[in-house]
Amino acid sequence: MNGRVALVTGASRGIGRAIAVELASRGFRVAVGYQNSAAAAGAVCSVIRENGGTAVSVQADVSSREQAESLVKTVSNELGAPEVLVNNAGITRDNLLMRMKDSEWDDVLRTNLNSVFYCTRAVIRGMMKARFGRIIAVSSVSGLVGNAGQANYAAAKAGILGFVKSVARESASRGVTANVIAPGYIETDMTSALPEEIKNGILSSIPAGRYGEPKDVARAAAFLASDDAAYITGQVITVDGGMTM
Repeated sequence: MNGRVALVTGASRGIGRAIAVELASRGFRVAVGYQNSAAAAGAVCSVIRENGGTAVSVQADVSSREQAESLVKTVSNELGAPEVLVNNAGITRDNLLMRMKDSEWDDVLRTNLNSVFYCTRAVIRGMMKARFGRIIAVSSVSGLVGNAGQANYAAAKAGILGFVKSVARESASRGVTANVIAPGYIETDMTSALPEEIKNGILSSIPAGRYGEPKDVARAAAFLASDDAAYITGQVITVDGGMTM
């Protein structure tokens, strides 16, 4: 993978951070996309560089078409055209459907689903022309089975599945693969705020008997980004310890 360029959105923390570090450890030059946490994104780049890798941090709100396109242009200028895109940026605005505000629905759909469309569209032409590309989108088991209080989040994550499968069909003949990773319960800042009784209930539903770690997802992403996964496209890989089997 030496020298190939990977763009990871939402890479300043959690799963995105782990994916960026893992890809760098395997020889990718990594663009660390972030929206607000410049210091955290810079810290990710520092870790990568300290281990001999190449990384740049690039700010963008990928829920905006203009900023998503600008992000890809900036990465292309600084590192080269992205050959791997990991759509990881996401937020939650949990609420019961009867209480859900329009803004809670719109914000989650824009950030979690529209961003995947904007970023993928911005890179796909170059990948198809080069006859190599890896599109990876981070969804969630919520998009497979739903989750009470997350109608907006589950809808966005389910939408990613159909979108990526369509991209896979359009681009497979040009050497571009498109796949989805659907993590289960992964220990991150986003999940740490859950009450203990909810965490314990989740743990009891995981056959592996433990919560996932960001590196579990990162290793799956690194595999899908590699030449070893050249014949895998349009697939959904659940990284959930057996939670949804």
